[in-house]
Amino acid sequence: MFVPIRTDRLLLRPFRAGDVAALHERRGHPEVARYGSDALPYTRDQAAEMVEGLLAMDGPADGEWWMLVIADADSGATYGDLALHMTWGCRTAEIGYTLHPDHWGRGYATEAVDALVDWLFEEAGVTRIEGMLHPDNRPSAMVLERAGFLFEGRTRSSYWVRDEVSDDLIYGMTRPDREAWRARPRNRPDEVRLVEVTGDLYDEVYSLRTHKSQESFVAPMPKSLSQALLAPTHSEHPATPWYRAVAADGVIAGFVMVAMPSPEDPEPFLWRLLIDRMHQRRGIASAALDLVEDEVRSWGAGGWLTSWVPGRGSPGPFYLARGFVPTGEVDEGEIVARQPLER
Repeated sequence: MFVPIRTDRLLLRPFRAGDVAALHERRGHPEVARYGSDALPYTRDQAAEMVEGLLAMDGPADGEWWMLVIADADSGATYGDLALHMTWGCRTAEIGYTLHPDHWGRGYATEAVDALVDWLFEEAGVTRIEGMLHPDNRPSAMVLERAGFLFEGRTRSSYWVRDEVSDDLIYGMTRPDREAWRARPRNRPDEVRLVEVTGDLYDEVYSLRTHKSQESFVAPMPKSLSQALLAPTHSEHPATPWYRAVAADGVIAGFVMVAMPSPEDPEPFLWRLLIDRMHQRRGIASAALDLVEDEVRSWGAGGWLTSWVPGRGSPGPFYLARGFVPTGEVDEGEIVARQPLER
């Protein structure tokens, strides 16, 4: 018998007969169904049949899909559901999650997935958990990434969203992955330094990686390092790259690169800023840019430029908060912004 899981805000419990109406409304919502395989309209009879099947199960079973309700821990209000598919004698698990749009953007999915992952490793004893999602479903990818899942690959034309075929992204987590994620540093570092990228640091710098969902906003390290060695001739900012590793309390945690001023482009351009996935949300990016600003001022620059791709998860709000102001120019889909610098 499955014992409900409580978190700070949520109760993860088995389905009840009275959950049919909420399931019907949620699964039939166009935004919820956007990346799903269920035929629309999703009928009440379909919801009732699903709940009936769930009521016949005592908990997760090998080879079967099972579901939990995501509810408010205090009021009992229903927010969504968690899906769970156990395989290999219940030694591995695939998870899914659905929330009603009224409850998006509040961190409920991340909180629920985080708790389910702990239960699967600590109580169910699985060795691996995975999640699969549509390539365009960035919010879903961000949920998995915030729980410590790693992007593992992409299968082509492997998933049908009703009458349209799409690729599928695969995320996975092993027990060591989870332990490393839980043990990652979360504090604001005592010291952030900019370090020259020498031969003995190359492997550490090359290994830096963002979350997969962030790759549309910041290039991966192989591309950044190749551009550091040879700036592309088609770039609007082909000036000499100035680049440094970012060290936080002595650990290489990021990379920054600036296109130095030239006669054609008299103001420096912040070309790259990458913080490794294991060191994000620690204030490292802001501390590193403070140091870069000092360097740029030493070149006599009265301002510098950067650009970003708009969208959910974009670094745009970060740069705006630092004083970058959009110039009105859009370069290949990227918003160009300038920050004046006092000398």
